[in-house]
Amino acid sequence: SEKPNEKWVTDITEFKLFGEKLYLSPMLDLFNGEIITYTIGSRPTYSLVSTMLDQALYCVTDPDKLLIHSDQGWHYQMKQYRHSLKNYGITQSMSRKGNCYDNAVIENFFGIIKSEFLYRKEFESITHFKQELAKYIEYYNHKRIKAKLKGMSPVQYRAHTLEAA
Repeated sequence: SEKPNEKWVTDITEFKLFGEKLYLSPMLDLFNGEIITYTIGSRPTYSLVSTMLDQALYCVTDPDKLLIHSDQGWHYQMKQYRHSLKNYGITQSMSRKGNCYDNAVIENFFGIIKSEFLYRKEFESITHFKQELAKYIEYYNHKRIKAKLKGMSPVQYRAHTLEAA
């Protein structure tokens, strides 16, 4: 991606904590790897995805220039989801069936969040986990540097690129 808000990717991952399952549905900008927004819930419902999409689109001025990629999960095949994208003029892209490499960037993010956050911290409760997750995503976007972003965090890189433009 050459600019912010051209290509986004999304998916859902599962966390197991305190004998419960939690589902994370983020939207990631391929331009800089920034997490635009996310939702988290105890069930992988359609509203988990639709709420996340609404939050993400709130951040965009011209959604008709946007492509959103996902796997072929049932959420992304639903009429309401496709209709929302169409209403905004967004191009929908989906992975080939059974090919996890097509959505490698978001899968990689899930690996990072699990290894750097989930497996390294102790949580007192689901509520505590959600609070710490918000802090981690804030850190991931604003402070965690990436070599491919010239040693900047996603937010720093976006700001730097927009200044240079």
